[in-house]
Parts: sequence; C-alpha cells; structure tokens
Amino acid sequence: MPEHPHPRPLGRRGFLAAATATAAATAPVGALLTAGAATAAPAAARPNILLIVTDDQPKDTAWATPRTIGWLGEKGVTFRNGHVTTPLCAPSRSSVFSGRYAHAHGVRNNGASAALDQSRTVQRRLADAGYRIGLFGKYLNSWPLADAPPHFEEFTLLQPAYDDARYNVNGTVKTIPGYSTDIVRDRALAFLDKAATDTRPWFAYVTPYASHSPNVPAPRHADAAVPAWNGRPSVPEPDRADKPPFIQDAGATLADGRAVRAKQLRSLLAVDEAVQAFHDKLAQLGQLENTLVLYIADNGFTWADHGWTKKSVPYTPAHAVPLRLSWPAAGLDRGTDDDRIAANIDIAPTLLAAAGLAPDTGHDGHSLLGTADRDHLLVEFWKQGTAAGGPPTWASYVAKDRQYTEYYDLHTDAAGTVSGTGRVTFREYYDLAADPYQLTNLLHGATPARERELGIPALAAALAADRTA
Repeated sequence: MPEHPHPRPLGRRGFLAAATATAAATAPVGALLTAGAATAAPAAARPNILLIVTDDQPKDTAWATPRTIGWLGEKGVTFRNGHVTTPLCAPSRSSVFSGRYAHAHGVRNNGASAALDQSRTVQRRLADAGYRIGLFGKYLNSWPLADAPPHFEEFTLLQPAYDDARYNVNGTVKTIPGYSTDIVRDRALAFLDKAATDTRPWFAYVTPYASHSPNVPAPRHADAAVPAWNGRPSVPEPDRADKPPFIQDAGATLADGRAVRAKQLRSLLAVDEAVQAFHDKLAQLGQLENTLVLYIADNGFTWADHGWTKKSVPYTPAHAVPLRLSWPAAGLDRGTDDDRIAANIDIAPTLLAAAGLAPDTGHDGHSLLGTADRDHLLVEFWKQGTAAGGPPTWASYVAKDRQYTEYYDLHTDAAGTVSGTGRVTFREYYDLAADPYQLTNLLHGATPARERELGIPALAAALAADRTA
C-alpha cells in the first residue's frame, strides 16, 4: 500500500530527540531509531510498554471509558480512523502480535491459533531485547489453557469467562473466584509493582474479556443507568435489497441493538476502572513519564446495523475500533488527534520502534510514531466451514471516503486452510463521504459504464493485489 509523509508528524522528545523533523519526513521511523540515538541509549532509557486490548469493543463506547479517554485521549493521541484488519478475535490478535495481515500470518479463524509463527511476534523480539514480559487475560481463541503462551515470563492466562473463571497462572491451571476483569487488573498491577526492584524495562499485555458476549458487568455495575440511544440510520436499515443475502435475511431490531449496547457498556466500566488503576500505579512507581501505553479493541461490533448484531462483517461498526496511545517522554501526551488510517497491524512495528528495535521485514503495518501513512487498508474475513448462514468469505478496500468489498466462494477448515473456487459472488461499493452509514450499495444494478465511472476496475485490481501481497 502506498505510504507518504504525514503532514503532521507526532512530536517526540527524550531519547527520540536525535531523530530530526527532516529525517522523520523522509525515512521510516524504525530505520531512524535503529540508526540514531535510540540504539546507543542505555536500557534504562527504553520505555516500558503497556498494551491494553479489549474484546469486541466498538468505537461509540466513550460513555463507559471516561478515565481511559481522560488519560490516553486528553493526555495522549487519539487515532480517529482506527481499524482492525480482520473483525474476529484470534486473527486480529495475531495481527497485533505479528504486524501482519491474517492471510500472511495464517490465523484466518478462531480455531487456527496454532498457525501463528511464535518466532515472529513482538513479544519474542522484546523478550530477546531484555524486556520483562507479562500477559494478563485472554490470549488466543483455541489456545489450550494448559499451554504456556510463548515468550511471556509471567502470565495469568484467562479461559474466557466473567465470573469464577479458569486461569493458567505461570503454568498452574486453577479456578480463581471473582470477576475476571478485576482479577486481570490485580495480576497486572502486581507485575507492575515488581518494577520497584527489577530494573529491566517491561512489556505488559493486558486483555480483559469485556465487552465480549455475554457482556456480564461487575456486580457493582449491574444496574448502571446507561444513556438512551436511538440508533443510527443503519439501525435497522429499512431496505436491504442491495445487500448480500445473509444481510437481507438478518433480523436484529433497534431493541436488540439497544440491549447489547447497554450490556457492553456496563461490562466496560470495570475496564475503565482498571485503566485508572494502571495510571495510578505508574505514577506511584515514577514510571508514568517513560511508559508507552497503547489501547485498542480486537474488533468492533454492530448494534443491529443492517439488521446484524455481531461482528465479522465489512461494515464500519465491525472493523472500526478505539485506538489511543500516550507516551509523555516522547511528547505524546498533549491531547492530539491523528487522522491517518491506523490499524492493529501497526501495533508491533510501533512497539519495536519505541524500543529502538528494527522492524521485521515481513511487517504489513508501520510504526505510528513516525510519519508513514496509507491511503487505504485491506480488511478481510474468512468463513469457517460450509454450513449455511452467516457472512461468506470477503475482502474489502477501505479508505476514508470509500469502501469496495468482494465476497468469495471460499471457506476455511479449523486449521485455517482455504478451499473453494474463489469466484466473486457479491460486491458492494459505498461512497463513505456522502453515505457514512453504508445505506446505498452503488453497485446494485450498476451498468458496466457506471462501474467504470465509479472506478471499480481499479479498486478491484488494488484489492486483488492487497490480498496476495
């Protein structure tokens, strides 16, 4: 995908000061950090890293996360166009770890977690560089609970559940009574506390189960009064004749969307409290200044948009996610907005750049600390199995102002192996500037001349190239 200098580079100070504004505008930040002062900096100058990944959290959830926004938004950077490249848990998390699209890392569905090459993950690179590495919460779907997550020296691995869940705690599988978000919080806080005596820089991967279904809130939040919501134009879309068959058959209503929204918001309240606890702990330890904190969801969720109340679809609420970071020592604490298209594949390159490590040659993403930009993003999804119903396999060209999607006669088995003819079975094109809710598929009934006018041949070619890159 094309990259070019961004008109408003992110400011950096501390050990990043050696990278000049001119150089940052003309070279990838990973190369700058490798060649510049960061490489020679002592280990103590490298930032700590706190990566928070929530589950199924769509963008319009600010009401439930005021503390998070107060820290990482008002005193950080908000990426207004944050996305995931596959709106499904295990593929998305594998992209976070690897910096690669799902078609490149091989975890195409939730059953294929074993396909991830663990030697090419950001946690492996950071561990090799001397970081103390910890995992607290959900890891990868279908990962056996008894198996240690590779390269994490300390972990509390959650078997996804909200109450009295099963965990693998540093190799011992056991049930821990209590609400899982609170347990994940407390285990992560204990990991942070060790920084008082362990001088190594650390990387904490913290990933609560919220706001995944069944969206159970902490008991203290069970009766929280959630603000009223009247939906959006896509909830429900009155005429879906221009949509693929599975969406034409979808039956979720505004009431359904309201119900899942309320449950998701209540479940996120405990996450917001945990984020505040992390902030306070870092302040207590004197490590708030030189800790890079990054917050993203593994995918979004629809609230009856187009009659659909799930994920895994190419519509904006399913793949657009909250994405924020803060790093005071690098000048990233000023409440700025970044309007670049940013994604989960950018997380690994960002963390490596912050640590002064060269990017992996196979990365599809780029560091968000530099000026690299993209004009569009590939978003992709594979259907698992051949059972009727649900979204087929699809791939989408997503830009700020337009989106082109193709559906295919393809499916995967549990290991992620792809079968099928690859034939295109349906197409959608939306002018997102004029139609942000994706109500009018401009390819419905379009003539070949109209398709050429819309630029569809070039978009189809670009999508085909992205899918095989």
